[in-house]
Amino acid sequence: MKRQKRDRFQRAYVHGYKAGVSGRSRDDCPSQDINLREYWMSGWREGRGDQWDGMTGISGIHKNPMVMT
Repeated sequence: MKRQKRDRFQRAYVHGYKAGVSGRSRDDCPSQDINLREYWMSGWREGRGDQWDGMTGISGIHKNPMVMT
């Protein structure tokens, strides 16, 4: 069975979230496309907030966007 491709914007959000949770800088955004960058930054902000709230590792599994989809 073929895997359906995910939406580019959803992927950008998830990658941004992972970067935020891992503590990476927002300057690490790989995209120059303004729309993708917007989704990446949105995910980064959410991930950074979760990192500050202590939702990393097992305590943050319910917030992981890959688990929610």
